[in-house]
Amino acid sequence: MAGVAVVAVALLWWRWGWPLGIDSAVYRSGALAVVDGQDLYGRLAATPEWSPDLPFAYPPTAALLFLPLAVLPAQLAWGAMALSTVAGLVVVVRLVHAHSPSAARSAPPLLLLLALEPVWRTLGLGQVNVVLMALVFVDVLVLRGSRCGGVLVGLAAAIKLTPLIFVLHLLVTRRRADALRALGAFAGLGGVAFAVLPGDTARYWGTAVLGANGAMSNAWWGNQSLNGLVQRPAGDRLVATPVLVLLVAACATAAALLARAAEQRGDRVEALLVTGFCGVLVSPVSWTHHWVWVAPLCVLVAARGRRAVPVVALVVAWSSGWAFGLVPRGDGREQAWTPLESLAGNAYVLGALVAGAALAARSAKRRSGTGPSAGRSGGGP
Repeated sequence: MAGVAVVAVALLWWRWGWPLGIDSAVYRSGALAVVDGQDLYGRLAATPEWSPDLPFAYPPTAALLFLPLAVLPAQLAWGAMALSTVAGLVVVVRLVHAHSPSAARSAPPLLLLLALEPVWRTLGLGQVNVVLMALVFVDVLVLRGSRCGGVLVGLAAAIKLTPLIFVLHLLVTRRRADALRALGAFAGLGGVAFAVLPGDTARYWGTAVLGANGAMSNAWWGNQSLNGLVQRPAGDRLVATPVLVLLVAACATAAALLARAAEQRGDRVEALLVTGFCGVLVSPVSWTHHWVWVAPLCVLVAARGRRAVPVVALVVAWSSGWAFGLVPRGDGREQAWTPLESLAGNAYVLGALVAGAALAARSAKRRSGTGPSAGRSGGGP
């Protein structure tokens, strides 16, 4: 099944004329820069001719962990990342299925999840998103209470900074020891990177981290974050900053409360998904392929049984990416969107905010005793 999925994505990307494995080529080029003693945050000499000239936007630790890709040709490096993505997705699906509090425990077919735009785009790009998500799921759901709890969250954050939000998740859900281990693993791996690559490490934390997502404008349609939502009508102007700060603070506060409430009910998957979606919302840049959290959301909702079929269909339709094809994109055209175009062009952000509001309303009803009982419920964020 995994091989069929990878081949299918490869054929589709070839048919559409898209370069296959743009991001895995960056990972490989970064690893080769380490091997050859080149500047990790300069121009990557090993970038294939068919790939855009993108920078290495990850911590130096990631380049060390990507070293196995250096021995592979670029397309085989993509294949390795694609197979890792499918394997990670299988792990996540099984963990959601095993930890679902609902009795039905049905799951959507894997091929349906691979058809979700964030997932198939992650596959085609050779991105690491699903692998990082799987590390977080294993840590939060499997390693809970063990001496290794938090280590995989720290590992994921050492590869890409955005999983650091799950350190806060561990704190909110009262796993303080795991949160400390996560920070320890993150710092320890960073220390190893500094010992091996002192110059690159100093440059990353000094300047490169601030421009890690500078390959495109924050107002570009592909940035499905609160920052992108605010910057598109504002045109990247600083006037948007106060509005953005308020939105991020409100989103983070609401997510912390909802995650803690879900954890207290025993809905650990729901709590984890709340934090995951909060992470892509509050990150300065969240490309559409960062929204892989829709895959476990589909599994969690499907676990409610046949009654949830319409909701699963709605989530699949929302995360299929079709809405982005309805709006003018690129070359700054996002800044001239009409109100209707803004609804379509911000589909992921607005959909997540609506789902979060619905989840908050359901939580309020539980507390007031007018809604579903405070017992376990299989609903998702």
